Amino acid sequence: MDPATIVGLVLAFGALYAMIFLEGAHVSSILLPAPMILVLVGTIAVGVAGVTLKDALHSFKSLPRAFMGRTPKPQETIDNVVSLAEKARSEGLLSLEQDAGETQDPFLRTALQNIADGTDAEELRTLLEDEIASKANSDKVASKFFNTLGGYAPTVGIIGTVVSLTHVLENLSQPDELGHMIAAAFVATLWGLLSANFIWLPLGNRLKRLSDLELEQMNLLMEGILSVQAGSQPRLLNERLRAMVPAHALSADSEQQAA
Repeated sequence: MDPATIVGLVLAFGALYAMIFLEGAHVSSILLPAPMILVLVGTIAVGVAGVTLKDALHSFKSLPRAFMGRTPKPQETIDNVVSLAEKARSEGLLSLEQDAGETQDPFLRTALQNIADGTDAEELRTLLEDEIASKANSDKVASKFFNTLGGYAPTVGIIGTVVSLTHVLENLSQPDELGHMIAAAFVATLWGLLSANFIWLPLGNRLKRLSDLELEQMNLLMEGILSVQAGSQPRLLNERLRAMVPAHALSADSEQQAA
């Protein structure tokens, strides 16, 4: 599990708390139920209104992935594909059927099973590319949904502030209460900006980044497995696959394995 999202959110809210503490204020001054309900529930509501119900449910089901999703390890994938290439050259393509039954990766399982079944290379490429495109479209729904919430939240917050200020103007005859009421009115705007930049946009960007990494992994696997089917020499295949991966990703992967 990559802890970037959890660490980032903890630091962001920690910085907010530090500012409140250093200013001599109290956290309770921004934890007001009315503006929080309007901003959080209202933002989610208008977000759902702009998509289909299936899209919204799919997006919320993707949330755990933002916190617990594992980032792919390119070097581990390359080593696996190279070992399959060595096995295919020594024992034949039919031997890969055993690996298909043992792997936990459904994409790799599909590729290996089709190779063992003798599927034509062009047909296999089309099948794998269709799977990659389907996953890309599915992942895009979730990331776009949360980025859209990040766009709605500040405006919903302003709506809450306008509503509260209207209430303030109705009570000008109570000057002792005006300061507290005006401060409370701006809490809605605060939560609109806060939820957009501390919650929704980071979640949307995180899901998009995880999707990009997984799609890169699938493309790496596809090119590697098709090369195995074509009978590529394992050493050259290793060099080709490494060339497809950014250097920083390979170095980070090596450091994790060494640790």
